[in-house]
Amino acid sequence: MATIVSYTARPRRLTQALLLAFAVLIGVGSYALVGLGRFDELPEHLLEYGIGAAVLALVLQIAVMWRAPYADPVILPLVVLLNLLGIAMIESVHAANEIYGIRTSASADRQMLWAALGVLLCVAVLVMLRDHRRLRRFTWISAVAGGVLLLLPLAPVIGSARNGSRIWIDLAGFSFQPAELAKIAFAIFFAGYLVARRDTLALAGPKVLGIHLPRWSDFGPILVAWGFAMAVLVFQTDLGTSLMFFGLFVAMLYVATDRLSWLVIGAVMFLPPAIFAATQMGHVRTRITCWLDPLSNENYSLCEQINQGLFGLANGGITGAGLGEGRPDVVPHAESDFIFASFAEELGAIGAFALLLLYLLLVQRALRAAVGISDGFGTLLAGGLGFVMALQVFVVVGGVTRVIPLTGLTLPFLAAGGSSLVCNWIIAGILVRLSDAARRPAARQVPGAGTPAGPRPVQEVGS
Repeated sequence: MATIVSYTARPRRLTQALLLAFAVLIGVGSYALVGLGRFDELPEHLLEYGIGAAVLALVLQIAVMWRAPYADPVILPLVVLLNLLGIAMIESVHAANEIYGIRTSASADRQMLWAALGVLLCVAVLVMLRDHRRLRRFTWISAVAGGVLLLLPLAPVIGSARNGSRIWIDLAGFSFQPAELAKIAFAIFFAGYLVARRDTLALAGPKVLGIHLPRWSDFGPILVAWGFAMAVLVFQTDLGTSLMFFGLFVAMLYVATDRLSWLVIGAVMFLPPAIFAATQMGHVRTRITCWLDPLSNENYSLCEQINQGLFGLANGGITGAGLGEGRPDVVPHAESDFIFASFAEELGAIGAFALLLLYLLLVQRALRAAVGISDGFGTLLAGGLGFVMALQVFVVVGGVTRVIPLTGLTLPFLAAGGSSLVCNWIIAGILVRLSDAARRPAARQVPGAGTPAGPRPVQEVGS
């Protein structure tokens, strides 16, 4: 016998305010501990840093109270906490490099400026995007924009290669990774396309060996997505970005159609190019070698980064060396690609698993919003954004810990870099808007927004 109960959705803005305050306290405290651990004194700009973090949190709180009062109260505190912890670790790496005379461009001040820009863009998303369904109008525009952004690093003048991968553009003295912005555009395109074709993709087409194959008329966009992923793999020699985009499309296909066959088709399509890259491309082949046997005599110098990262993981042990007490300066790119190893050294296995738990909670909140939204476009968009974040975390942490080969991606909100941080803050703003639509009562919809985007105020909770 089912039990039907009525409930009244509550904004829970006080809960969000308390969680934001707690996140700022932990972040600023971590920054202070880095200074004490590295120099036995509090950082010189601790007060300014604390005020800046508090102001950013206050701006987010006001924006949500104004434009998305029913949004999930946990999303933004999680994002703020991850961002501030990342800034503290970047400061630890920067200070260690200064002590041992290593020059680096990444610093806490620079990352804080990028965080401020990201928060402003997050607020802009909340203010300008009153209804997430408006994004569906830009389905094909998003496809074109995503394709241009993804292939922009191949341009002869502005494109540049770093560490074997051509995934950057240089404009007016600034570097930008357009793939970070392209993943947002592609998520919007995939959601808009799949919500219109979900029935034909799920039901139409022949069945071979128990697997539903798509009709040729529906297979075109799938081949285009596959072609873009392969172009990134072949011409930009970037296995991580290629895997992220094609994996995003296949996962959203599965969410739209609820057919496991799409995962099998996606794996079959991606496997041959991956094997070709592993055997024929020197940069990818080197990463495979460092994944399989980095500690051998002939590979040790070639795989210095992964080896030093493993030593840092081991040095951290269970409880870690302490914030500001590690040696991240011996790990190449310890503030970006290998920031997880830096955290694991200074916070230990306990701190590393706590970070993964924060990401797990963030992804869970995105999927919770996907389940609660009544329209298919919002469900696919929230699910896609949550999946791409989960995939990115898995690929990065898996590469650092040698579960899979290194890919060159960065941890969302933690790693140094303006393009990644700013674009992930935009994703956070979209997730807040989607969670507001999922939790908003139908009777209190946004004026002029059309059909209610939230769940009904009556819910079946048990049986």
